[in-house]
Amino acid sequence: MLVIRFARVGRKNKPQFRIVVQEHTATPTGKHTEIVGSWDPNQKKGAFKNERIEHWIGRGAQVSDSVHNLLVSQEVIKGDKRKIKISKKKTKEEESEKSQSSKDDGAEEKKEESSKEPSKDESEEKKEEPSKEEPETKEDASKQSPKDDGTGEKPSKAKSGK
Repeated sequence: MLVIRFARVGRKNKPQFRIVVQEHTATPTGKHTEIVGSWDPNQKKGAFKNERIEHWIGRGAQVSDSVHNLLVSQEVIKGDKRKIKISKKKTKEEESEKSQSSKDDGAEEKKEESSKEPSKDESEEKKEEPSKEEPETKEDASKQSPKDDGTGEKPSKAKSGK
């Protein structure tokens, strides 16, 4: 899918943008199909190839929200501006408040878990179950695998002398 979007080409602290047509998977500064305009946000001036922009839109190229709003304001295309969602950067105060509230929540949960005692039913079940480590009868002992002699050690392998 083709997309029409900005590609930054300006120097540090002096942005300038090309308006390029490229695959949506390519990075904005990567390989492009065609340059259809440029925009200088400092001087609020731009150069647009109106016919080529309309051509690519007619061929199914999607326009990014920022470029769409610019083209509408410069009257290159007709339509309403789109809303652009930009998340606000969190300040240090907001981050510290959030981390403190999450720590408080975690402390309360630990207190609740430690205050819970096992019910009588659970403690009775534990007492009734025989331990699985030691067999109770001779039959259970004979069911153990020959490799496990109950000592917890691995049996040694005898070397064959061929």
